[in-house]
Amino acid sequence: MADTSNAPHVDMLRSPLGRARGLGSARAGAAHWWAQRLTSVALVPLTLWFICAVIRLQGAEQHAIVGWLSAPVPLVLMLALIAATFHHLQLGLQVVLEDYVHDHALKLASVLAMKAACVLLALACIVSVLKLGL
Repeated sequence: MADTSNAPHVDMLRSPLGRARGLGSARAGAAHWWAQRLTSVALVPLTLWFICAVIRLQGAEQHAIVGWLSAPVPLVLMLALIAATFHHLQLGLQVVLEDYVHDHALKLASVLAMKAACVLLALACIVSVLKLGL
């Protein structure tokens, strides 16, 4: 067998652009980026609506709040706010974990745990709103 320990490494012969290619798909990152931007745009009017609603309902009794939430428009907007909030939270935390956790196994476990926590918290909020609104 020939000794290949002194053979030049193929990566040394590549340009910086050539070495960078194949390290990740720009399309997957772009989809994540767009999803984060779309949820942030959706959250602006939903959050403003929620703040106005809370100010209007300040001091109201529970039956008044339940009556307000029983209407179709507030119920749908509240569910949209919950879904957009937790999806945006999950997207942002995933980026932070992928950027700052360097151990691959720990990164994978952290992202999976974070996604599971976001789904469970979102479901708890949705169930609570539906119990009040229906």
